Amino acid sequence: MPNSIRNLSWAVVRDGNNRRHVYRRTVDLHLKDGKITEITPAGARATGPGEDVIDGTGLLALPGLINIHSHPSTEPGYRGVREDHGVPEQQMTGLMERLQAFRLPDDGRQGAATLAYSEMLRAATTTATDVTVPFDGWLETMALSGMRFYAAPTFASARWGMSAPQTVTWKWDEARGLAEFEKARRVMADAEAHNSRRLDAMVFPAQIDTVTPELFAAGRKHADESGRRFSTHIGQSVVEVREMIRRHNLTPVQWAAENGLLKNDTVLAHCILLDDHPQIGWHTAKDLDLIAEAGASVAHCPQPFARYGLAMDHIGRYRTRGVTVGLGTDCAPHNLIEEMRLAIVAGRLMSEDIRSLDTAGAFEAATFCGAAALGRDDIGALAPGMAADIVLVDLNHPLMQPVRDPLRSFVFHAADRAVRTVLVDGEVVLKDGEPVHLDPKAAMEKVAEAQARMIRDTPRIDYAQRPGDTISPLSLEIH
Repeated sequence: MPNSIRNLSWAVVRDGNNRRHVYRRTVDLHLKDGKITEITPAGARATGPGEDVIDGTGLLALPGLINIHSHPSTEPGYRGVREDHGVPEQQMTGLMERLQAFRLPDDGRQGAATLAYSEMLRAATTTATDVTVPFDGWLETMALSGMRFYAAPTFASARWGMSAPQTVTWKWDEARGLAEFEKARRVMADAEAHNSRRLDAMVFPAQIDTVTPELFAAGRKHADESGRRFSTHIGQSVVEVREMIRRHNLTPVQWAAENGLLKNDTVLAHCILLDDHPQIGWHTAKDLDLIAEAGASVAHCPQPFARYGLAMDHIGRYRTRGVTVGLGTDCAPHNLIEEMRLAIVAGRLMSEDIRSLDTAGAFEAATFCGAAALGRDDIGALAPGMAADIVLVDLNHPLMQPVRDPLRSFVFHAADRAVRTVLVDGEVVLKDGEPVHLDPKAAMEKVAEAQARMIRDTPRIDYAQRPGDTISPLSLEIH
């Protein structure tokens, strides 16, 4: 492993002990035992005999990005399927129809994870939360990537179904939910015991509307007793919000607060549709206050919702209220740089105010805020004592030129195209833009074959026995 990165042209480093990033020019990063030991002016310390050095000339050093919500083992299989898919009768979301009609075979999920982890590394991500139903080889594939992961094996008491385009149903099986919870507990323990020492775990009841109060209480208690973070999908569709109001006369956030789910270790996945969101218009306006007062965090994933015509209202408002907002990808591509850019643009569109979010704020969300949501103080910044999770960006890439403000050029222009090297714990896990330990080319073939079977088998599981190409037709006809 390298001992230093010398003669960096630019670096984004922590400002002393403050939770703020600043630029430094022409510096060296010194590394030992997986940590940053010192940041010095370039050449201030002589290179020692036998020292393994990365030449930082013409490079920008960034802290590794932190993705606090993703579904790597399924979403690459929906590439070419979900981008234009939505159901008008369900306020344009395609979530419920897609999950009841399309199921990627288990033997394609490891390939999907490999593809997604490769995307993450190429897009400067060093820590991610992987939310999925566990499958054989899941933890081993995570560990092989060299990244840090929070394994979040899901469990639920119900599955979504449909009886008509305008009608979503909930198919309840409480015994199955309890069995899934017990399996999730075993998988979380296995992750934390893994000899890679880069795997942690998160307690993740699947969705606010698919888990019984009793199972939510069991999951919340387990998180409290184990010290793990707690998360669930919430406020992600109008269908969900209306169903929770029908059941309880409370919004999802209000119900979660009333049932003790909101605490300072809670990560609310998506949490877009609050009571005062324009697409909800409920008679209260207290959801955001409940989140802030509990100290809960929000995992903001703008991409999948923007595709439906839905956006958070607005990220600047959440941040001003004191809510920690980190970023996730949710769907493919698992590119957190693009999520930063979209978070900025969507926030400005919803607020009609350029001040809703700027480049520095988006980068803070992808670093400091992601670390805070995960309860970490050793990742998300470049500073002495921090983990050596480092991204090196090519300043000579045409989309990084001219180098006036390299972070702004990175987020708005070059993105993953300029990422050259990624280190986790000081170990190089992406070199010359390619994963060191993963084989995405072989994974592509597995996912393509699994997706073909998924589309073929759709009529057997869809409520109306429709072909997959009817539910999600090609963007152009084949002549």
